[in-house]
Amino acid sequence: MKISKLQNIIKAAKGERDLDLLLHGGQIVNVTTGTVEKRDIMVFGGRIVGVIDPNDSKPYQDTAKEVIDVSGAYLTPGFIESHVHIESSMLTPSEFARGVLPRGTTTVICGPHEIANVMGIDGIRFMVQDAKRVPLDIYFALPSCVPATEMETSGARLTSKELKTLIDEPWVIGMGEVMNYPGVINGDDDLLKKIELAKEAGKTVDGHAPLVSGKDLIAYISAGIGSDHESSLFSEGVEKLENGMFLMIREGSHAKNLETLLPCINEKNFHSATFVADDITPGDIIRRGHIDYFLKKAVAQGLDPIIAVTMATQSPANYFGLTEIGVLAPSKIADIVVLEDLTDFKVKMVFKNGKLAAKQNQAIFESHTKKPTLKLSMNVKFSGIESIAIKWEDRPARVIKIIEDQILTDEIQVKLKSKDGFAISDTENDFLKLVVFERHKATGNVGVGFVNGFGLKDGAIASSVGHDSHNIIVVGVTDDDIYLAAKRVAELKGGQVIVKDGKVISELQLEIAGLMSGLHLKKVDSMVEENLKASRKIGCLIDSPFMTLSFLPLPVIPKLRITDKGLVDVTKFQIAPLYL
Repeated sequence: MKISKLQNIIKAAKGERDLDLLLHGGQIVNVTTGTVEKRDIMVFGGRIVGVIDPNDSKPYQDTAKEVIDVSGAYLTPGFIESHVHIESSMLTPSEFARGVLPRGTTTVICGPHEIANVMGIDGIRFMVQDAKRVPLDIYFALPSCVPATEMETSGARLTSKELKTLIDEPWVIGMGEVMNYPGVINGDDDLLKKIELAKEAGKTVDGHAPLVSGKDLIAYISAGIGSDHESSLFSEGVEKLENGMFLMIREGSHAKNLETLLPCINEKNFHSATFVADDITPGDIIRRGHIDYFLKKAVAQGLDPIIAVTMATQSPANYFGLTEIGVLAPSKIADIVVLEDLTDFKVKMVFKNGKLAAKQNQAIFESHTKKPTLKLSMNVKFSGIESIAIKWEDRPARVIKIIEDQILTDEIQVKLKSKDGFAISDTENDFLKLVVFERHKATGNVGVGFVNGFGLKDGAIASSVGHDSHNIIVVGVTDDDIYLAAKRVAELKGGQVIVKDGKVISELQLEIAGLMSGLHLKKVDSMVEENLKASRKIGCLIDSPFMTLSFLPLPVIPKLRITDKGLVDVTKFQIAPLYL
């Protein structure tokens, strides 16, 4: 900060310069003292220059450029989203901001892991540039695992050498989730170089260690990894807290762990935890909410509201070293949320850098995504419908079983239904064919398996969003519909497609890297809803079928997955045959 600006801030604090803004009559949540206090907030130059008793604010009210009466409301620091993949919302960063900032989120830590797996550094830079278009602070955690494993084909490869060129950028918060936990535990050279790169730069290293415990967990943490967002069991959360990890409690659109993990939190350890979305849909942002919803749910389960607010503000600010936010205090950036109460957490107004950015759930800023000049991200070699045929064998096959509200999967073993010597979908028992088509290098790779839990009676659902490498993934009843759906996704240059009786009945184009749409938030949401309705027409039983589908190729989450190279037994971290 320039000395002249700092001098003016000091003068404003002393009453020698007119304030830009005075918020009068509200009750602030003081996360430092753990109290609620009736105070007025003085703002100048985008900074808080005083938090004072309202009885002492009259002189400032008379001279301030703007005075806003917030009597009866509660004022908190801006909420911090500590771990989210913006690409999974299918929105660009600027449109994502239009959704979450009115919900009180003023700072976001984004892992551009998805677009990096498709387009490498070019994809990351697109995200950074688009984020600059809006008044939401978006920091980026460099993708540590591109590709996540060698058991899939990705569109890019980022080594420690490439990441070194970015680590000192001001928008880089640290090294993103290190999901190749076997690589860490076994001392993989380049992976450890990435971790050291962040540590030497004084930046965080985030973790990803689902169900890792005991000596393996200790070894993983010993590498310098500070957080985890993958805990799904109470005992898992406790063990990670006990070993010094910053616990990110996830409550996304698909993986919902808040109810299970909240009992891990008490009045002594809450500074070591926060709430995150990880992956969230446009519909959930609009109708459910973001961090405001997590706070509402946590308080409804008995968490003290001041502790909840602290976990969404000061705790992550401290973890990430963001010393200028997270607290309503002099010198801090004026990121302020005005709430109706501390139970429903309904947001009335949001101030970003001391300026009104949202009111009554509406953003007060424009965001126009500039059409990116990115390379083609859809390069598929289709080898004919026979490439997805599976010969039937008279022995049990491995089938992926979906677990409701989790990204974990299970494995069941059944004899598949057959026709003319080939294994086919069994709609009566809900064993559906699942296919992954490689879409980056035209290898012609096709992974074929079966999944239980979708409930389709006919048709197919296809998407170019398939964590982490984002090849085309399709679940369906007949090979004809599966193949048609995959080809339509490729024609769209990325997207989500639903097919019934040989016809496309609904679709959403995701032309930016096959992951995001350039359309506005509400338009994307309406098209997502149309896809959801179409999925019901073919019998889908899942609330978020595309989100569920997107996680099935993720070969770093137990137990059974599928990639373009085949089924993956994640517990053994190796490709597994279909038949036992």
